[in-house]
Amino acid sequence: MASVAGPAASRDGHPSPSEVMVQRLYDRMRAVAPAAVGAIERDRAGDPGRAFGDTACGRLLRSLDRDGVRALGMWVHHWCMRFYDDDTRAALRLLREIAGRPALGWTADEVHWMLRESHAAGPAADARFMLPLAAAAELAPGALRIDAVVPRQSSPPHRA
Repeated sequence: MASVAGPAASRDGHPSPSEVMVQRLYDRMRAVAPAAVGAIERDRAGDPGRAFGDTACGRLLRSLDRDGVRALGMWVHHWCMRFYDDDTRAALRLLREIAGRPALGWTADEVHWMLRESHAAGPAADARFMLPLAAAAELAPGALRIDAVVPRQSSPPHRA
């Protein structure tokens, strides 16, 4: 199983996030992890066609304030990046719901961390940029340089 667990080292020439900042993010995610694991497992075993609001993940999401929703989103993003070759359908559904919620108050540090983790996961992880790009769209202009975290892909060669 592929994993990108833990803080990503900087191999792109940009400074890595501070250990203190990353530890704060992990502490917040760890607080929601037990409930998230339980909800995802219940939803994996349940009816996949059920309305999201009626699922365990939907109930969990409703129970959290904005800070809790951001922490849950970061944890689910982290979980999906680590276990993208497992059955992550319930987690991806939760991730889509969180990504679709406006005005969650994302911080540049949170977005930066998710983008680095997404980049480290590689292209095999479906939807790896879904939440970080939705969160980045909420930041003030200039608060985050996405190209500093996710290198631009070179254009494919021109074919005549």
